[in-house]
Amino acid sequence: MGFRSGALLFAVSFLLGVQFMNFNIDYRLLFVELNNETFEDAFTYYATFYNAPIGVRALLHAVMGVGLISIFAKLHKWDESAVFFDGSSLFLYCAALVIYIAVSIGGLQTSVAPLAHETLDLRQEAMRVFAAANVLIVGCLLGVLLMQAGQEYVRRQSEKAIQEYDAAQNAKAAQEKKEQ
Repeated sequence: MGFRSGALLFAVSFLLGVQFMNFNIDYRLLFVELNNETFEDAFTYYATFYNAPIGVRALLHAVMGVGLISIFAKLHKWDESAVFFDGSSLFLYCAALVIYIAVSIGGLQTSVAPLAHETLDLRQEAMRVFAAANVLIVGCLLGVLLMQAGQEYVRRQSEKAIQEYDAAQNAKAAQEKKEQ
């Protein structure tokens, strides 16, 4: 595994860690019977993230950028493995970013900092959509990890097959030389 793969795994693992923290609230919003306490906990929890210092958001976005740059760097190699595995990883990673930009940011703004005309029901629905978006992001990021693991597995299997073939060829050449 090289630097580019390590950078991608770092970024994906960091983002999965953030989503893992969020899942404590998201689980209650999506899979448990809802009540006002659940929504108040969610509003309070996500308000902490929304009102966090700019450095926290900058770190999150920088890590997202590192992941994107590392995928493009891996894809630059342009062999069969890169096209399939890194291309699929790029698609999944970009899908996670699009969900984050299109759904998560808007849902968070509607839930935590509502406009005057936004009702409590709208805020609660936005919070549930935001939680569902987080689950979709986790699915995309896990897909990226699966693609990278598959790429490493194929690389190792290819090296093993090449070594076995070379050993068989060397043994065959030695046998032919011995017979002469």
